[in-house]
Amino acid sequence: MITRRTFLQSSALALGATALPAAALADKPQKTVLLQCAWATKNIGDIGHTPGTLRFLEQYLPEAKVILWAANTNPQVDAMLKKRFPEVEIVKGSLSQKDGAVQKAIERSDFFLRGPGMGQSTDFMAYCRNIGKPWGLQAQSYFPDMVTGPGAEGRIALLNSAAFIYCRETKTIKTLADAGVKPPVLEFAPDGCFGIDVRDDAKALERMKKHGLKEKQFITMQLRTHSPTSPGVDDRRPQKLNPLNPTPENIADDTRRAKVYQDVIAMWVKETGFKVVIAPEVFKEMEYNNMFVYDPLPDDLKKYVVNFDEFWNVDEACSFYARAHTVICHEPHTPIMALANGTPMLHTFSEFHSPKCWMFKDIGLEEWAPEFDSTPAKKMFDILMGIHKDYARAQAKVKKAMNFVEERAKSQMNVLKRVIDA
Repeated sequence: MITRRTFLQSSALALGATALPAAALADKPQKTVLLQCAWATKNIGDIGHTPGTLRFLEQYLPEAKVILWAANTNPQVDAMLKKRFPEVEIVKGSLSQKDGAVQKAIERSDFFLRGPGMGQSTDFMAYCRNIGKPWGLQAQSYFPDMVTGPGAEGRIALLNSAAFIYCRETKTIKTLADAGVKPPVLEFAPDGCFGIDVRDDAKALERMKKHGLKEKQFITMQLRTHSPTSPGVDDRRPQKLNPLNPTPENIADDTRRAKVYQDVIAMWVKETGFKVVIAPEVFKEMEYNNMFVYDPLPDDLKKYVVNFDEFWNVDEACSFYARAHTVICHEPHTPIMALANGTPMLHTFSEFHSPKCWMFKDIGLEEWAPEFDSTPAKKMFDILMGIHKDYARAQAKVKKAMNFVEERAKSQMNVLKRVIDA
């Protein structure tokens, strides 16, 4: 198992390479990296992967041209990306479209980089292998069935054709290694969302004013429920993370977890008098968090709780989280955005949703990542109050974790640079 010390040692080696003189860099032909990312627009975590990963590329591989293969964007997201990364070329379309925009972009590129995610897709691996295009994974997590069950041997062979595989938590590293996945590099690198630096302060301040929120005097929460991603759409995955028809057991889980949040809200308001914001990471949860978390609250508590009536983009969310006291979320990417903006967090995780929950342990924040079903409300509240009672210490803890994240991101980008320069 890779340890934190091993991470730092490998980083030091990677960072110790002698930089080339500017004149030598000018004589080298520009390399092109194609990044596949931008998975969805109804989830600010899926939106956030892209600007964060682009920032890592911009900062640590500035000499490279970047093409973004955007799987799913909208005009608002496109505008945000163009404003922050005006030099990045964006292409859209399907890999299966012969001589389409995506295939042509891959042909023009020196390397194919698959962005962070929880996908089990292998079509891009097979395509790159067939055309001889080097490729790698940036901050992936996988369920075990990626390397087990029917067809596992073929998937393992495809994974072994990668130039490198970086996972965003060490549990996936172990899953792959135990199954015989042995690319030249199999290491930890942070989820790209950690690199995010897009902001929309004006919208965040306007929203705070609308709801009577004061900087560092409110916490945010969001529960993940067993509910469909979109009306009428069933989850095709074996895990059924977003079922069209939740079972009685699913509903019982949601109700029980919501009660934990309600109890934390009550204790927080009683102790501090500060407000609570039910702030969405995922669009569909606005309805269900209202149903499970907000509606059952007593009226005297509801006046301290804000439930958004409109969704937002990731730049506004980052500006908002930067002004929050602490962010608490059942999803992982709201906590990541909080950390990227210097704000403490709690990730109340359920591993059923994927091993990505372990990334907080891997960056030294295990204390702030309690398992939802085994942690009572009083314990969660104690963790929150530990942050509150020594906020300067908590902020220093955030900074230490983010320094480690940045070291690993830089090390990964140096490996990418060596691969494309070879």
